[in-house]
Amino acid sequence: MRIYTRTGDEGTTSLIHGKRVLKNDIRVDAYGTCDEANAAIGFAISQLTKDLNWSNELAVCFRKEMKVIQELLFHVGSELATPKGKEVTWQLKSIHVSTLEKQIDTWQKKLPPIRQFILPGGHPAAAGLHQARTIIRRAERIAIALKDDISPIVLTYLNRLSDYLFVAARYINEISEENEVLLENTE
Repeated sequence: MRIYTRTGDEGTTSLIHGKRVLKNDIRVDAYGTCDEANAAIGFAISQLTKDLNWSNELAVCFRKEMKVIQELLFHVGSELATPKGKEVTWQLKSIHVSTLEKQIDTWQKKLPPIRQFILPGGHPAAAGLHQARTIIRRAERIAIALKDDISPIVLTYLNRLSDYLFVAARYINEISEENEVLLENTE
């Protein structure tokens, strides 16, 4: 299979079910932003090196969890790429949101309480997850424009995923014994 098709040379692309739209269509922007976040998560995972103070079992578990997140982001993109009125082949479910919430709660118990704003940074993997979090927030803002055309669970999932990535970044900093970067009072 060739990577290039030449079908997009005129500035259009195909949605699921074959409808052609301009590459600046809101749907393309939304699922493209999810793809961008997915790449940022992949980069963050690549930064998980042996210098972390965690067991091999914990590292494997964390990587598996992030792989599931990446796979679910592909499904979010699929829903965003499905035109209104067409069948979505795979849909998010409330269990996907509650799974994120359970993990957030588990990590939160192991973290110090937040007393001031935290700036993105710390361990390279944590910084990468912070970047992914901000990209997910952008995807959510874009997807709002499709609110009436997509399942409401997509917006809920994107919202919760950004929270999840924030806490995951904090968790990485905690177990790697990296200090979180705190917003200082600059007055």
